[in-house]
Amino acid sequence: MRLSQMLFVTLREDPAEAEIPSHKLLLRAGYIRRIGSGIYAYLPLMWRVLKKVSQIVREEMDATGAQECLLPQLQPADLWRESGRWDTYTQAEGIMFAMTDRQQRELGLGPTHEEVITTIAKDMIRSYRQLPVHLYQIQTKFRDEIRPRFGLMRGREFIMKDGYSFHTNEESLKKTYQDMAQAYSNMLRRSGLQFRAVDADSGAIGGSGSQEFMVLAEAGEDEVLYTEDGQYAANVEKAVSMPADAEPSPFATFEKRETPGTETIDKLCKFLKCSPTQVVKNVLYQAVYDNGITVLVLVSIRGDQEVNQVKLLNELTKLAGNYQAKNVLFLTVPDAEAQRKWAAKSLPLGYMAPDVADDYIAGSKEVNSKFLRLVDRTAVDLTNFVTGSNESGYHVVGANWNKEFLLPATVVGVRTAKKGDRAVHNPEQTLQSARGIEVGHIFQLGTKYSQAMGATYTSEQGEEMPFVMGCYGVGVSRLAQSAVEQSYDKDGIIWPVAIAPYHAIISIPNISDAQQVEVAEKLYAELNQSGIETLLDDRDERAGVKFKDADLIGIPYRIVPGRSLKAGKVEVVERATHKSHEILIDEVNSTLKQWIEAAVS
Repeated sequence: MRLSQMLFVTLREDPAEAEIPSHKLLLRAGYIRRIGSGIYAYLPLMWRVLKKVSQIVREEMDATGAQECLLPQLQPADLWRESGRWDTYTQAEGIMFAMTDRQQRELGLGPTHEEVITTIAKDMIRSYRQLPVHLYQIQTKFRDEIRPRFGLMRGREFIMKDGYSFHTNEESLKKTYQDMAQAYSNMLRRSGLQFRAVDADSGAIGGSGSQEFMVLAEAGEDEVLYTEDGQYAANVEKAVSMPADAEPSPFATFEKRETPGTETIDKLCKFLKCSPTQVVKNVLYQAVYDNGITVLVLVSIRGDQEVNQVKLLNELTKLAGNYQAKNVLFLTVPDAEAQRKWAAKSLPLGYMAPDVADDYIAGSKEVNSKFLRLVDRTAVDLTNFVTGSNESGYHVVGANWNKEFLLPATVVGVRTAKKGDRAVHNPEQTLQSARGIEVGHIFQLGTKYSQAMGATYTSEQGEEMPFVMGCYGVGVSRLAQSAVEQSYDKDGIIWPVAIAPYHAIISIPNISDAQQVEVAEKLYAELNQSGIETLLDDRDERAGVKFKDADLIGIPYRIVPGRSLKAGKVEVVERATHKSHEILIDEVNSTLKQWIEAAVS
């Protein structure tokens, strides 16, 4: 392709809307153009990158025996109601674009396709002899993000590979799950990315186990905790660890003390001259279940620890049956306005004890009349601890469970693991932290969807059994941008060779120089014919402009037919290192072939 004929516009300044380097660079380099909030056009250079990523993904999926298909983007609401996810996706998480057609039928634009694929399996797979089956697609998805940002990282429309497998048992599922873990590692390695596979929370997708594939980058939205021995890595939402040991309490007897202005743990510990490991703090949450019932949740946890809301949400989901519900729609820390809707009297916030009275709740049909009391494992073994007194300005010291306070019946593990904690598998290992961009996620779904939707097959014994399922997703457009976030410099993008839009760019310094043009045209034809994808910058621009643009768009190799032509050579500059080579014109093709093969091997 000749740049003079391409839709090619670069910007010298960073766009005001862009927050992270990759977003700025993709806009500046003319790869994408913003059409609306979270909506981007993929311009010619970007589309070439996306096609290359898609091809790598497709090859690795096909190698596992998975079959490619294409599923509808419009999905009937009834399918999602069957699985129990319509309210979760349209109200709780609120990420599904929902609409009504002219016959007043409710529809959603697909953020994911578990319901559709389960319906297909239900209709078409009858016998165990047809299993296992693994289908995948590469398609545009839609999610109504609350705050679209970071370009393609968190957009409302994006390209994704999603796959779904059906099995007769867990053993078969785990084999495909392991095959996918290897395939995903292959995809990222072939794309030239540094990544880490980590244990993850399954979220609204559900299932017994999942793993995320994180591209390592400083701007990553996710925190990854891992050990140097390579034996453990997890998303912070899922990570577990051993907290620091609690210090002995200095309080030997139980008493109530005046502690004015100590509504935070830090202020309290300074006032009482004690360690936060000796404090039981009581954190209030408000959970709204999918049947409309609001439950006030009181979590007692050690003072130096923080509640992980994802872990708490999972625990509350397990308890949904106690409230005749299936899922949690919302989980929040109730602000003053929320409290006014259910509080019978003003709560002693910052001074609550584990036994704060249920009569603070003005019971109604919509609000459960009792606090759900949970205690984190970090607080269970504390003795002579400090906690609230249920009176503003006062705390109690020297308290003990099942003496001054009844230990809550439900013990949970909802603390947030953090850098520096001891590892569970080896206490001599401490957790390290890195930032990551999630580009892939694989799940062992089990029978969650097949049971909910009545999707069964006939077993070898003649029984009707629910399918055992797995699902596997890769963000194609997100992966492409994450490559930029991982690899750039002050001059622009540095694409990995495997997914760069072109392998090489020939920049003619002076288009009025007949020899430069002749050599450039010769190399342009020869390289493209031999499979080296090459751009020709034949624009009537200054050499400096062309070189800056070549660096900005990140093409791996820049060929310059300039001063070295007198010696029968051209200059070849490696984008990643800025290293310059003078190479004989007749050896450019073979040299680039070697470099490219080495880079993608």
